[in-house]
Amino acid sequence: MSEDREIRRVRALFLSDVHLGMKPIRSAQLSEFLRAHDAETIYLVGDILDGWRLAKQWHWPAQYNEVIQLMLDKATAGTRIVYLPGNHDEFLREYLGTYFGEIELVDRTIHTSATGKTYLVIHGDQFDVVVMNAKWLAHVGDWAYNAALRVNIAINWVRRRLGLQYWSLSAWAKQKVKNAVSVIGRFEEALVHEARESGVDGVICGHIHFADIHDRLGIQYINTGDWVESCTAIVENHDGAFELIKWTEMVTGEGRKQKLRQNSGQ
Repeated sequence: MSEDREIRRVRALFLSDVHLGMKPIRSAQLSEFLRAHDAETIYLVGDILDGWRLAKQWHWPAQYNEVIQLMLDKATAGTRIVYLPGNHDEFLREYLGTYFGEIELVDRTIHTSATGKTYLVIHGDQFDVVVMNAKWLAHVGDWAYNAALRVNIAINWVRRRLGLQYWSLSAWAKQKVKNAVSVIGRFEEALVHEARESGVDGVICGHIHFADIHDRLGIQYINTGDWVESCTAIVENHDGAFELIKWTEMVTGEGRKQKLRQNSGQ
């Protein structure tokens, strides 16, 4: 990332599913994103740490420390940071209601937008039937997901040499495989129902690694996506509008524009 990139200041920033501890994640891109954005409040919507992976095999390169330090620096500088643990960092649920440095740990919270609308913020694993009732099956799914990521590394090694952009096998499957689409739909319905029962205007969650914003179910549903592959986050601008950021596409697009300006002599 260019060091002269203008810092974007937003009202609130929501990100989840970084999975520090899992090997194939986009921690360098996340560091770039954090440097390029300042927010009054940052919500870490679960699975920032991957306790499942770390318990099996310790993997903590220097890039992970950089991500953590950027977060702590923002908290020290006055940014309110709220951490809502998920299923992969569920060990932190033992400390709900406490602070880690300047970072607040809660199970769920209500965010009020600049327009006065209220949003339930929660990781979402609490409404995943597999995670809640068949944890062994969730671990099998985690193993399968990691296997798919390893296959994806090989696929994208070839694509890079052909001059093609990054392609996600898991994202493709979620959009094309009927059962995956059905699971996402049921998850969205469960979260929207919880938001309706909570008397709020919308819900902001993570967990399923599928970023989206829509109101097809009568209440605004917002999913932050992930930083394993997608490099997505949600920001609330100062006018109260929510925006889905696809960081990799944004950086690639800026790189193309800069190259075109250079080629045209501007």
